[in-house]
Amino acid sequence: MSMFCYQCEQTAKCTGCTAFGVCGKDPDTAVLQDLLVEVCKQIAVAAKGKKNRAADLYVMEGLFTTVTNVNFDPEDIAGVIRRGGDVLRELGAASATDFSADLSGLAKQGEAVGIESRLKTLGDDITGLQELILYGLKGTAAYADHAYILGKEDPSVFAFFHEALAVLKNGPATVDVLLPLALKVGEVNLTVMGLLDAANTETYGHPVPIPVNIKAVKGKAILVSGHDLKDLALLLAQTEGKGINIYTHGEMLPCHGYPQLKKYKHLAGNYGGAWQDQREEFEAFPGAILMTTNCIQKPKENYKARIFTCGLVQWPGVQHIADGNFAPVIEAALEAPGFAETEEPKTILTGFGHNAVLSVAPAVIDAVKSGALKHFFLIGGCDGAKSGRNYYTEFAEAVPKDCVILTLACGKYRFNKLEFGDIPLRDKATGDTVGGIPRLLDIGQCNDAYSAIQIAVALAGAFGCGVNDLPLSMVLSWYEQKAVCILLTLLHLGIKNIKVGPSLPAFITPTVLNVLVEKFNIAPTTTVEADLAQCFGK
Repeated sequence: MSMFCYQCEQTAKCTGCTAFGVCGKDPDTAVLQDLLVEVCKQIAVAAKGKKNRAADLYVMEGLFTTVTNVNFDPEDIAGVIRRGGDVLRELGAASATDFSADLSGLAKQGEAVGIESRLKTLGDDITGLQELILYGLKGTAAYADHAYILGKEDPSVFAFFHEALAVLKNGPATVDVLLPLALKVGEVNLTVMGLLDAANTETYGHPVPIPVNIKAVKGKAILVSGHDLKDLALLLAQTEGKGINIYTHGEMLPCHGYPQLKKYKHLAGNYGGAWQDQREEFEAFPGAILMTTNCIQKPKENYKARIFTCGLVQWPGVQHIADGNFAPVIEAALEAPGFAETEEPKTILTGFGHNAVLSVAPAVIDAVKSGALKHFFLIGGCDGAKSGRNYYTEFAEAVPKDCVILTLACGKYRFNKLEFGDIPLRDKATGDTVGGIPRLLDIGQCNDAYSAIQIAVALAGAFGCGVNDLPLSMVLSWYEQKAVCILLTLLHLGIKNIKVGPSLPAFITPTVLNVLVEKFNIAPTTTVEADLAQCFGK
């Protein structure tokens, strides 16, 4: 069985995984994911212009299932594919492909519709643009699913999924069609991130700045990783009064800032860092582990019995919680030893969503006007294991002390435990110090790029300029498809001079990159010194 995948930043040799995924997926899983995308395309063609609930939800969940580090279980993916055949029949798609074969047969079908077949017929540039759109759609589908789970959805978003996938299925396959469609993905993703922001804040309140303990507390423990706030809320409610402390991991750190989550006294702190270190961190964690969304890696045998999945994430042999009843997780936590001692507390700050930052916007604006605050840097995005990501640590450390760093997603773990201090605020009349702005503002998860956009737009309005005219530089790291849709959103908004690293996507060919450079001046990261100087216009 052969495979070809280049959808993530860590793809082999920066060209593509052909024997086994760097992420851990085997060839069967890879080609079945290709086939699942094909099923989504066929459903989109059949459902375009129609109102069909099954088709809408299938495409959204199907795309999310194929995001990097979500579902590694070929048997489960095969079941999803066969269910797609049922949806096609419901839509009356008489010419649809038969997806009733066994796993081996489905895998062969997947080989036939993979990226390699289009590379041969369409070439690198067109195929790369198609994949840019597809990966953006996958990221947007992930955010749409999170919002849907909390009761927020928009029919126009489902309609766009069908529209875009139909173009990817049937064309036209030209740069003139595909590049505007990529920017349209960014526009729709902005809508979806707004839906998710509303879903999160209406359900759990607006995040507030809060110090989060990153040291152990004595007692039984459960570690929650991924992105899903509802799963954490359910677990907190089900463990209340049971003597179990709940810790967040990775992208769940910002959950501590939400009033309806932080009210639980047994939400004890944050453990570990970003997703790529989980095998060592989970091995050392003396409790149960719950993976709520993507970011799972192959579990080590010595903790495989105490790690659980829910939502769309799955790993073969790992117990899956499908009904929101986390009793098995709780039982595993009670059987595990837990932390033997309470460590000396140490905290990091989170909770600087757009509501919190804009509530002090007048003070921020005064600091800029007075010269106390010279520049904003958005340094964030996905973390990863590939070498070169120390660049982001070094860049954050090199940012001058009269500048503020905005950060989001798990890329912040490269530097969020460092001490950055405050920028002092002074009374206009007396010149006395009356407070300070933390130099590092953790805005939240990757989807909270929406907050960063709202902050930037508000500041631009206050200064009577465009976002590109603000003293703001964006230095982004990427790994998977949610980073792709966020980048497309920024490009849709016309934001220029974004630096992206640590390496450029393998699916972005030199020809396509030249177009992005010409239109948006997007550029790869180089050295800290050169990039920092360029940010200051030197």
